[in-house]
Amino acid sequence: MRRQIFSLIMAAASLSAMAVELPEITSDNAVLQQKSDVKLWGWSKPGRTVTVTPSWSEGKSYIAKADKKTGCWEVNVATPGASFTPQSVSFDDGDKPARIDNVLIGEVWFCSGQSNMEMPLRGFWCQPVEGAAQAIAYSGKYPGVRMATVPKRASYTPQDRVEGKWKTSSPSNAAEFSALAYFFATSLSDILDVPVGIISCAYGGSKVEGWMPKSKLDTYPGWDMAKEQADSTINEWERIGVMYNAMLRPVLGYTVKGFLWNQGESNVGRHDEYPQHQKDMVEIWRQEWGLGELPFYFVELPGWKYGNGEETAAALFRECQHRAAEITPNSGIVCTTDLMYPYELEDIHARQKKPIGERLAFMAANRTYGIEGIPSSYPSFKSVDLQGDKAVVHFNNADAGLNPNMNLPGFEVAGEDRIFYPATATEDWNARTVTVTSDKVSDIKAVRYCFHNFAIGQLKDMNGMPLIPFRTDKWDDAKRAVNIK
Repeated sequence: MRRQIFSLIMAAASLSAMAVELPEITSDNAVLQQKSDVKLWGWSKPGRTVTVTPSWSEGKSYIAKADKKTGCWEVNVATPGASFTPQSVSFDDGDKPARIDNVLIGEVWFCSGQSNMEMPLRGFWCQPVEGAAQAIAYSGKYPGVRMATVPKRASYTPQDRVEGKWKTSSPSNAAEFSALAYFFATSLSDILDVPVGIISCAYGGSKVEGWMPKSKLDTYPGWDMAKEQADSTINEWERIGVMYNAMLRPVLGYTVKGFLWNQGESNVGRHDEYPQHQKDMVEIWRQEWGLGELPFYFVELPGWKYGNGEETAAALFRECQHRAAEITPNSGIVCTTDLMYPYELEDIHARQKKPIGERLAFMAANRTYGIEGIPSSYPSFKSVDLQGDKAVVHFNNADAGLNPNMNLPGFEVAGEDRIFYPATATEDWNARTVTVTSDKVSDIKAVRYCFHNFAIGQLKDMNGMPLIPFRTDKWDDAKRAVNIK
């Protein structure tokens, strides 16, 4: 009995001494989305009134009521237009107030996926990021760029809290920033001339299903979260639902402008189901953020020596990624087939992160912010005229023509036997078409371009945007479509 009384006394004392507590995502150096009713939340003594006062509101305060059981509170605060002028926000529950300083108002993007999104500017072990030294050295030139990095966590139980405070762009911080997200942020900040904040929430090796709730996963045939939980042999990063619970859910609701996504390697081989799963994930995120049809821009799968003896497994997956973009409203995909070096065949973490970040920024600037003229689309296959021993390929988004190279590697052709041979490709600059031939195929039935696990595309439009890999056939069975190198 004495112990129970003592415990109650200590609990009461703890509650009475409790200060306003904020999630780590609401910290000094934060970037808040401009011209929005941004969501702020935290914890206080149950039932207590919390007064939130922004420095920009000319004395206007916002009132929140802490839940009588959990002590959790939330409030929506109106923000002004973007500015590089530091602001502050105070939180007062009448006992022990809290405050965040050096807050900027700008554009906020949520960046997620697996290791190619997680990869920091300093690189991974024996895997560098191209231009990292320069980016880190000059990072102090971007005081308006901030990043909050959510650490890798996994849980089968939904969580409310996770680490991840905002940090300013500086040489002492930038090395740990997601390289792709950092280059996106600096490029977008240059284009818009506003502060840009990034929430980096990525876990290397994670599947798309790792970022979805159990309620949706339970509807997928062959995906059993409960069974997986009982299997101790499965690596943490391969588990489903756990990143959603432990990493995304605690920061869910922080007001953002849109989502960036770089993921797919761990889902190669499941291209039939992936487009719908990614679409489902996007819909769930949009619903839970409650901010409408937020833009969702993502990155094409990098080249690598993907296993299982299937030479086109990654190509089929890239094809399904473009399908995902087609069926998901307000989404877009960045083509990266040209951003590999020949010696990166065995390195899944390609080093050219800056061009990818820039292309994502171009897409956002054009499609989300409405800046006309910024390149954000890619030439793609439109149709093919099969003319016996030659085939003429027509393209979308190539009105100005393609780069005038005499040598156009990457094309292959096949006849009825479905055996693909390297083709000679010639561009008709006036017709904006490419004619392909091969002395091995007298009656061409199909054309492919860079349709391999690892294939470096060299054909681009006049803005340097690469041609999207394609095939004109639907010969999915690897045993029935053979590549001769």
